[in-house]
Amino acid sequence: MQQEFYPVQVAGVERRLRLFEVAPGVKIAILNILGDTEFVQVVARELAAKLTHLKADAIVTPETKSIPLAHALSVEMRLPYVVLRKALKSYMGEALRADTVSITTGQTQTLYLDQKDRPLLENHRVILVDDVISTGSTLKGMRTIMEMAHAEIAAEAAIFTEGDQEKWAQIVSLGHLPVFVNDVD
Repeated sequence: MQQEFYPVQVAGVERRLRLFEVAPGVKIAILNILGDTEFVQVVARELAAKLTHLKADAIVTPETKSIPLAHALSVEMRLPYVVLRKALKSYMGEALRADTVSITTGQTQTLYLDQKDRPLLENHRVILVDDVISTGSTLKGMRTIMEMAHAEIAAEAAIFTEGDQEKWAQIVSLGHLPVFVNDVD
């Protein structure tokens, strides 16, 4: 079977995103920035330029694929970053938690805020960052944890939004990915 791709470009850096079927007749473009230092550096610089004016205190991201972005943004913006983990470890103390549903796996996932990171967020302004915001499930889980942690959300950002573009008008992003729908008999 021949692979299908969707081309994207950010600040002159081009990538071809493989299309992946998430439901019969429904495909999305998969962005995987893990190990792509050039792309991560470029998108972090571009997003930082759009976020710097917000006077945030920290960056928050879910585990795993968006961690390089949060790290690079942290360097660009000179802010600490916090990773919401997907597995609870005994050393995490009294972790806060929220459930989400992944579009790529269709499975429920849980996000955890390590107890050690709570002081970075409590009564502080944060920027929620993900690689792609598609259904909003992960974003909803992140919002829930921020509310429990008494953090103020200064902005929500992603490299790309996906799906219903109007739904994501408030997201600071560098572009939008379509959802590819074919008629299924």
